[in-house]
Amino acid sequence: MMRGNFTPVTGKDRMMQKINEVSFAVNDIHLYLDTHPCDEKAMEFFRENVRMRKEALSEYARMYGPLTIDTADDCASRSWQWIQQPFPWEKEGGCR
Repeated sequence: MMRGNFTPVTGKDRMMQKINEVSFAVNDIHLYLDTHPCDEKAMEFFRENVRMRKEALSEYARMYGPLTIDTADDCASRSWQWIQQPFPWEKEGGCR
């Protein structure tokens, strides 16, 4: 028996979770590199996570619309109609 509100996880939710996770890793390793600029393993980790973040943002933009200015200019966004979609923090269908 389930209690409380249950919202099923969608592909969109999973994509946002991946973007959030990899963005956190990029920000965290960026701070580390500020104090350890010669750490080659950390630099490689940074590069790999930046690549994964770009891929995830591009894929999200292709499917649901851009989240960042970097992906607002790609071929998936040929018009400015993307602004009419709900922002990621807004529930689709309005306020609840």
